[in-house]
Amino acid sequence: MKLATPAWWYERGRRSMPVTRGLVTPLSWIWAAVTARRIAASRPLDAGAPVICVGNVTLGGAGKTPVVREIARRLIARGVAAQVLARGYGGRLAGPVRVDPARHASAEVGDEPLMLAADLPVWVARDRAAGAQAAAASGAGAIVMDDGHQNPSLKKALSLVVVDGETRGQAWPFGDGRVFPAGPMREPLKAGLARADAVIVLLPADLVAPDPELLAQLSPTPVLIAHLQPAAAPPRGPQMGFAGVGKPWKVEQALKAAGCELVDFAPFPDHFAYDAASLRRLAERAAQFGAGLVTTEKDWVRLPADWRARVTAWPVRARFDDEAALMTLISTVIPGLVPATQKR
Repeated sequence: MKLATPAWWYERGRRSMPVTRGLVTPLSWIWAAVTARRIAASRPLDAGAPVICVGNVTLGGAGKTPVVREIARRLIARGVAAQVLARGYGGRLAGPVRVDPARHASAEVGDEPLMLAADLPVWVARDRAAGAQAAAASGAGAIVMDDGHQNPSLKKALSLVVVDGETRGQAWPFGDGRVFPAGPMREPLKAGLARADAVIVLLPADLVAPDPELLAQLSPTPVLIAHLQPAAAPPRGPQMGFAGVGKPWKVEQALKAAGCELVDFAPFPDHFAYDAASLRRLAERAAQFGAGLVTTEKDWVRLPADWRARVTAWPVRARFDDEAALMTLISTVIPGLVPATQKR
């Protein structure tokens, strides 16, 4: 079973786990060197449609997928035939394949693509270049790629890096800056930002502005601010929450901040495959409190069909503080964008 993301990765000045870090630090040097060499040696393919890559420099939990959804929705509202491209992590289909929620399951195409395909055209492909070509051949006017900042196979018209803006307490999106497996970084921060056209700092709904120290660390890369906001109120009454995402503790915090009467919360590893036994244990725990079950949309699509009616999916959306600035940036690679209220 996949291990959960270590919370200590994201803590500043963490003094515990010194033995673990010492053992894996040489591996992190190798990881960083291999990543840099692969990117430098690449010959990116032009897919025939502008690719807007929404990636990050850390391993999971930054909020890429909500940002992908929002950008794709905004483009479609402005007359652009945008399509989403994802790797389909956790799915067995290599692709390229167009995701059909009526036909596919998360075990075939991955949870995030299946979630996005509820209201967007989505392709999954382990070979991103082949997936982008398939999307372009199907009429995509723009391709919004979910993840792939370190994937050099495609020519990117625009590279956006999403950064988790939660910095209260000891939380810090980059931890102490160490590369995997000694820390959360996919590559050194400066190397990742050097290839980015802009950074999107994604804040929790109850945090008004980003930490000035974080903004200084991101400088001089342009920064856009977005908030991860509830798209609906949490279910009423006592609730047992659970989530298998990159940072499950953030789901717990968000539910509480939204006013959910959360009596307990169970974290699972990212992309966890829920089975009947694990769900029965959750239901039994909820029954002790007379509580309902609530989880994320990403988790909900991984539930067996007979459990979905018993669990509430709580939706969240990324909302940009300055949408005009976002669309101005995108218009540099997709000229002629029309206002959302105007149709072509």
